Amino acid sequence: MEKYVLALDQGTTSSRAIFFDRSGGIHGTAQLEFKQYYPKDGWVEHDPVEILRSQKLAITAAMEAGEITADRIAAIGITNQRETTVVWDRNTGKPVYNAIVWQCRRTADICEKLIASGLSDYVTEHTGLLIDAYFSATKIKWILDNVEGAREKAERGDLLFGTIDTWLIWWLTGGRVHATDYSNASRTMLFDIDRLEWDDKILNTLGIPKCMMPEARPSSGDFGTVAPGITGLESLVGIPISGVAGDQQAALFGQACFSKGQAKNTYGTGCFLMMNTGETSMRSRNGLVSTVAWGLGGKVEYALEGSVFNAGSVIKWLRDGLGLIKSAPEVNILAESVENAGGVILVPAFTGLGAPYWDMYARGTMVGITRATTAAHIARAVLDSIAYQVKDLITAMEDDVGFKLSELRVDGGASVSNILMQIQSDMLGVAINRPAVVETTALGAAYLAGLHTGFWKDLDDIEKNRKVERIFTPQINEDQRGRRYAEWQRAVGRSRNWSN
Repeated sequence: MEKYVLALDQGTTSSRAIFFDRSGGIHGTAQLEFKQYYPKDGWVEHDPVEILRSQKLAITAAMEAGEITADRIAAIGITNQRETTVVWDRNTGKPVYNAIVWQCRRTADICEKLIASGLSDYVTEHTGLLIDAYFSATKIKWILDNVEGAREKAERGDLLFGTIDTWLIWWLTGGRVHATDYSNASRTMLFDIDRLEWDDKILNTLGIPKCMMPEARPSSGDFGTVAPGITGLESLVGIPISGVAGDQQAALFGQACFSKGQAKNTYGTGCFLMMNTGETSMRSRNGLVSTVAWGLGGKVEYALEGSVFNAGSVIKWLRDGLGLIKSAPEVNILAESVENAGGVILVPAFTGLGAPYWDMYARGTMVGITRATTAAHIARAVLDSIAYQVKDLITAMEDDVGFKLSELRVDGGASVSNILMQIQSDMLGVAINRPAVVETTALGAAYLAGLHTGFWKDLDDIEKNRKVERIFTPQINEDQRGRRYAEWQRAVGRSRNWSN
């Protein structure tokens, strides 16, 4: 009787569960969206209890879809939206506040004060990150400072912090395991990525009690087993949770980027470019961040990363905000109906700009609109904007590492768009390699879990599973590429520092 690894892919807008076989094939999947909360301009929140409920429902729905019984589940891997911050009461299990999402900009002023205090160099040296509201640290401080009684409870040892992986692990193990993996820990702005320890100086500066922090463990390893008494998951008791990684690190692993210099880009709510830098952590000169890729087999590997805050979310805005399309795939039909964007350039800085600009006060801008501009031109500009932002990251990354990429491996929801992948290849001037299975984030978590339990033997075993579905090659010349990119950079200049 064939067995499977269950991957829980807890993302920014939905919770998914996917079963993978030994060849990396999918055998049952389910996805449930959950509500996004926007209490104020630039604020983004989730309900942690709703996330938990949606993830549990996704598991049972995937089991039904794949006709898979619990005795055929070899292990569970977890991958998650990173930086999103949950603080809960260790005694009741109840969150003291909504989860503050990675996109949320409410702590920009806290970050400014930290930068003014001269902490920037220390943070980058020890955590590999830049001081920004994107990361978890200032979100924890905000909760402790703004939720009545939270700081007192935290100092008594009654509150726990976790990113979403930790929240799920804690609940799935019946509160027995309060842990995260090195990759998620490295996204908090509180973790020394070389010593693999929580950094006392940053914790003390922000007034965060160390007792709140989860234990950081290797990404492929023991994270406990599913506990009895979890409503709806009673049959899963005893199944090991043996793989955990932040979504982008999991995608890098799922793309089999095991060698130094290999890179992937994930097109999700945001865009996340990541390059394996081997067993040495690098520090960027261009606003990229250094992060732990994964801990596996007694070794830790690192990555260089750049983030685009708004990618798939721009398509969602086109659908839900402007009402120009009824479903996400329609953007491709509209965009393909015109030869180009007709001079329209959209800078989707809805929640600021990430690398290499790191401008918390940039805001969305559209330029080049004329009476001839149509919905189709705007749709094309939306896809262009995603490709241009990735070009920004690649340019910065190539300068940091000192060589040109020859290929970019891609995954994520928007990577199924042929027109977007062609635009991306045109803008980068390199081949875009799309795998047959684009669910590489979930697949990476499954691989990490299955390696620990022996479901997969080694990295060679995994590498053989990767199959290419299509390769896109550039269709424009260097002059055209340069002109388009110069126009994009002019438009970015219009959006900078807008709301300050």
